[in-house]
Amino acid sequence: MAAPSQETPILVAFTLDFETGGLKCQSCACTQIAIHATRLDTFEKIGSYVSYIAPYNLKEVAGATKKRKVLKSKYDDDDATPMTYEAKALEYSAITMDMLESLGKPIETVAKEVLQFIIDNTPKCAKNMKPFLIGQNIGFDEGFFCQMMEYAGIMNEVKKVLRGHEDLYGNWHPLCLDTIILGQLALCHQPNVNSYKLEIMCEHLGIELDDAHDADADVSATTNVAAVLTQRMRSIGGEYDGDDLAISKAEKSRKHFKI
Repeated sequence: MAAPSQETPILVAFTLDFETGGLKCQSCACTQIAIHATRLDTFEKIGSYVSYIAPYNLKEVAGATKKRKVLKSKYDDDDATPMTYEAKALEYSAITMDMLESLGKPIETVAKEVLQFIIDNTPKCAKNMKPFLIGQNIGFDEGFFCQMMEYAGIMNEVKKVLRGHEDLYGNWHPLCLDTIILGQLALCHQPNVNSYKLEIMCEHLGIELDDAHDADADVSATTNVAAVLTQRMRSIGGEYDGDDLAISKAEKSRKHFKI
């Protein structure tokens, strides 16, 4: 009797990008999120999610460093500390507070929709083949991703669907792949490469980048950087034995943008 054939598991990764109200995930707000689901064998985009996030207030997160308690009167409002929205950060992403008020969803709603998006686009797989996150300077986005999930109170559910690890203090972090590191491995030998910004890597790799600093366009470009560098890794003797990997293109979501 012939041995039963085993289907090759389909590996999926989720490319992530946030626009934010500043650089510190401890105090600055998420303003826009884009996340794409990608098959890693072909780099075909199998799903995408994009949303603006309505203004919200600072919350205490379990396990975070706690501030010294201060006595307050009964007239003080404990829930009235808004997240930070720096003017420079908003200008950088061409996002306004009016846009967030009119187009944004509550952060708890966005977090639950992102979790469901991950679940819906993950094939049945073993624990060591669960999806991971891809991003350009992904450590920055990972902080805001954890902020969002902690604020929504669903981090335990996220742990079940993504690969990750606990740090020394017991805080869980998703497994992340940084395209800056991939770019440095692939391009650092070239004397004319002295920066690994997304737009510069796209230029060196022949990838079109529209609507820079829009989360959805940045996710498409980041996925394409990973695809081009993956195809190089899969090549033998400078030739790639297989079909070309898919290159995605995001539709422009704004009439203008700033770089």
